[in-house]
Amino acid sequence: MNVMTLTAKVVQAILLGLFAITAIMTGSAQAGDKVELAYVEWAETVASTSVVQTVLQDLGYEVETIPVSAAVMWQGTAWGNVDAFTGAWLPVTHGDYRDRVGDKLDYLGKNLEGARIGLVVPAYVELNSIADLRGKEDMFKGLMIGIDPGAGIMSKAELAIKEYDLDIELMGGSGATMTAVLKESIEKGEPVVVTGWTPHWKFGRWDLKYLDDPKKVFGDAEFIGTYARKGLAEDMPEVYAVLDAFHWTLDDCQQVMLWARDMEPEEAARKWVDANPDKVAAWLPKK
Repeated sequence: MNVMTLTAKVVQAILLGLFAITAIMTGSAQAGDKVELAYVEWAETVASTSVVQTVLQDLGYEVETIPVSAAVMWQGTAWGNVDAFTGAWLPVTHGDYRDRVGDKLDYLGKNLEGARIGLVVPAYVELNSIADLRGKEDMFKGLMIGIDPGAGIMSKAELAIKEYDLDIELMGGSGATMTAVLKESIEKGEPVVVTGWTPHWKFGRWDLKYLDDPKKVFGDAEFIGTYARKGLAEDMPEVYAVLDAFHWTLDDCQQVMLWARDMEPEEAARKWVDANPDKVAAWLPKK
């Protein structure tokens, strides 16, 4: 398994972020244009973005979804270069981004509650707290498996290493890298600790548990919110209304994520939308 070091991934993330900013800056979302939704390539955000995309397409809109880093997602929408995003993890994970640019955006409310971040291990690992990792780092080959370096959960993981005085290295990569290492370790019956969050399909596939966090480094339960650029309500009131009303449950989101393991996200979103007409109808503007 080729897992890049955190330093190398930071450089790569910066370069990719600059590329994404350049791409977004080539155009500007305005009245009458297609709807542009930014998203981070996390499974739950791909799921919510794909479902909203499907609903808006059914209303007759052309919708472009743009994968970017978390920083670009927030900043690009604040600049008005994309229309909206449904992947704001708050109050902890994306709290710094909200503090920096939140006043330049329209906050449309929570779209999913009961989210959580933290450190996750297979249920067979006989440790129950992050504090239990101290002195046991060799069990995990001195490694904690993370995701993209720009993610808020990565800065929290770094803080956890410091606060719990752990002699362990946080390895950056991607969500796909993290789940690949997790899968390989479980198949071998080996201990592994990864950065984890709910909702995520991995909890439906394997028997996993969060490590208790007595110092509350990762905070308590989070929610996922929706933000839009200033002016979207006037430019595209129907689109704004759908985004404002969009809300679903952990079970809804995880169902789409599980389906998306065997089909394209757009196909999984279509399957869910077709299976849940009453929920979708509640998001649509009243005629």
